[in-house]
Amino acid sequence: MKPAIHPDYRSVVFRDASADFSFLTRSTRTSDKTVTWEDGTEYPVIDVEVSSASHPFYTGRATVLDTAGRVEKFRRRYGQSAPQPGAAENAGA
Repeated sequence: MKPAIHPDYRSVVFRDASADFSFLTRSTRTSDKTVTWEDGTEYPVIDVEVSSASHPFYTGRATVLDTAGRVEKFRRRYGQSAPQPGAAENAGA
């Protein structure tokens, strides 16, 4: 590696204020704000809007898409009718 061209890689606290969740990791990001971590050391803190504690995918609050409606829309658009009940049983006769 060439000297003096890479940013400093240091410990930083990322904080999600909406979920009251923070974690200590290493990053090249910097901040003027600091926070005292659980070990008593002050680290730069970076506030984020979404983290694993507040994202709907990770919290289980994600909405499920209506896939049946999409299939019906596709069939209406391209002129295919929905399969009739019992049609598979009569196809071999």
